Amino acid sequence: MDNITIEKEFAGRRLKLEVNKIATQSKGSVVVSYGETVILVTVCVGETEIQNNEVDVLPLIVDYRERTYAAGRIPGGFFKREGKPREKEILVSRLIDRSLRPLIQKDYNKDIHVTATVLSSDEENDTDFPAIIGAGVAVLVAGIPIKSYLGAIRVGYTKNNEFILNPTLSQMDNLLLDVIVAGTEDDILMIEGGGKEVEEDILIKALEIGRGAIKEFVSTIKPYLEKHIILESQENEEIPNPSIEEFVTPYKDELLSAFFVKRKKEREEKLKSIMDKVSNLFITQYPESELKNLKLAVNKLLRTSLRNSILQNGLRIDGRKPEDIRDISCEVSILPRTHGSALFTRGETQALVTVTLGTPEDMQIMDELTGEYKERFLFHYNFPGFSTGEVRPDRSPSRREIGHGMLAKRALYPLLPEEDKFPYTIRVVSDILESNGSSSMASVCGGALALMDAGVPITSLAAGVAMGLIKENDKYIILTDIQGTEDHYGDMDFKIGGTSKGITALQMDVKTQNISLDIISEVIYRAREARLRIIDIMNKIISSPRKEVSRYAPQIAIFPIPVSKIRDVIGFGGKIIKKIQSDTGTTINIEENGKAYISGKDKESVELAKELIKQCITDVEVGRVYKGRITRIADFGVFVEILCSREGLIHISQLPKINLHREFKENQEILVKVVDIDPYGRISLRMVRKL
Repeated sequence: MDNITIEKEFAGRRLKLEVNKIATQSKGSVVVSYGETVILVTVCVGETEIQNNEVDVLPLIVDYRERTYAAGRIPGGFFKREGKPREKEILVSRLIDRSLRPLIQKDYNKDIHVTATVLSSDEENDTDFPAIIGAGVAVLVAGIPIKSYLGAIRVGYTKNNEFILNPTLSQMDNLLLDVIVAGTEDDILMIEGGGKEVEEDILIKALEIGRGAIKEFVSTIKPYLEKHIILESQENEEIPNPSIEEFVTPYKDELLSAFFVKRKKEREEKLKSIMDKVSNLFITQYPESELKNLKLAVNKLLRTSLRNSILQNGLRIDGRKPEDIRDISCEVSILPRTHGSALFTRGETQALVTVTLGTPEDMQIMDELTGEYKERFLFHYNFPGFSTGEVRPDRSPSRREIGHGMLAKRALYPLLPEEDKFPYTIRVVSDILESNGSSSMASVCGGALALMDAGVPITSLAAGVAMGLIKENDKYIILTDIQGTEDHYGDMDFKIGGTSKGITALQMDVKTQNISLDIISEVIYRAREARLRIIDIMNKIISSPRKEVSRYAPQIAIFPIPVSKIRDVIGFGGKIIKKIQSDTGTTINIEENGKAYISGKDKESVELAKELIKQCITDVEVGRVYKGRITRIADFGVFVEILCSREGLIHISQLPKINLHREFKENQEILVKVVDIDPYGRISLRMVRKL
């Protein structure tokens, strides 16, 4: 395809797409400019088809990377170059992947590598929206069989009840709802976002506005590309060999009997046993290379049976009705030395969630493209192999673990108290002990319980639920609280977290098109009903935060210091603040704005440190009596330290005729009265009495 340039005003800024302008040795390349943010998206395709691919997964790899030169910065660290992907880079990679995957032909079996590279950042326009639309165009240009044009938009909702398309980074901090929507001219395919307990009606309106913007974008690029692009409107799914389907027929009842066993592990073991038997018989009649087609035939049988059972009988694989939630049990305070803990079990999904409270020193320094900032709330999600009975070593966190952790974090973040009221760094860890679907939403539920158990004054409990969908033509059934098999064979995975007031986090993926906004709206309201039922169960275990944090947690207080007095607290070379910390056993951090964080093992030490700091910032007043400590004795008088290293002199004329060296000792405590302060700040004292 020749170089094509598409330019248009979009959501208040100039959007420009340049096709095959640079990086032309890739299969397809697009440069997306939005404002002064510029992203290069390229697509490369493997030369040969993947042979004997038994895994039913599209071979798509997406890498989104940010070059720090894009924002005029040099990378931090020792090596001064970009290293492993940052958290945001992983999350945007997932956004692009989840937007593209439903559009590409399922039977496509060549490796696809999409790379999005940020070349310039104006630090006002976020990069995820242009990266998604650039990937959609680049995949089309690369000739990959795709069913529709892809568009995306970010929709924000403000406190003034206004919706904003593609809000700037500075506007995002004040949004009540922030959601990214990706889709085609007619359908929404991917949703990701969060809100501050927004009502369902507002979310649905935002999706409606987003869909309109996507339609506008597609109508803009379509005339430029349709001359060169042929869309694959017909899905060419691989069809099993009819003779192999006939071979499977005698074992149909046995396979379905095992498939509809309620317990996951028992179901898997029975299916494996039957498949081993069928496979051994199969290779006596067919070559081993045909085993892939045998698995296709069995997979088609199981998929069809599950979907028919739900659509025709309203009966799910574990015997539940479509609207039923699996059995739930909750416990808190199950670990003796953690600051807060909870065990949340829903069916065969179980999350052990813990809370650790730290000091401001424990905040994570986030080195992002737009600069550094400190994060006080950390949420880490772990998915070990034993949670699904797999032999799999635990290494660094996977993309899925990082994505699920961010989703759970987003669901809980709006509930946290302001830092001034609760100055702790908060780390939540969700260890998945068992998994059969919706472990990220179990992490939301367990996280809310554990935060209350830790004494974090969150505003209310939050819960999450994963919603599913089975749709054939015009007939559909919405599923509440889906498990793994329903996710695998279903058409939608819509995770929604929130409180009884509204939604705080959401993430939707679909595997098919033709899911209307009316259906999505119905799913959102069904999720609310389920969420309220789950919160009712959780409320019976713990309904309000503990009055105090754990005795094993550090004690922290915030103490405001006038900026002009900071140097008085720190002292020359840090002498004063080091002494206060040493005397009280506390840690003191003072920010440039004068906010002092004092942390210690107990309240008494923290209060003592506050009192000593207060003395440092209090002005000495003439006529006041202070407790002092003798620092040195001279022939002409006694030097006494008052109010945090303020030194004054009791002149010998203020004392009876005595031997000063014999009558006084260094470090001796006495009461003194301030007689005078001269223009140079020198303090004259008179002794009241010894202590």
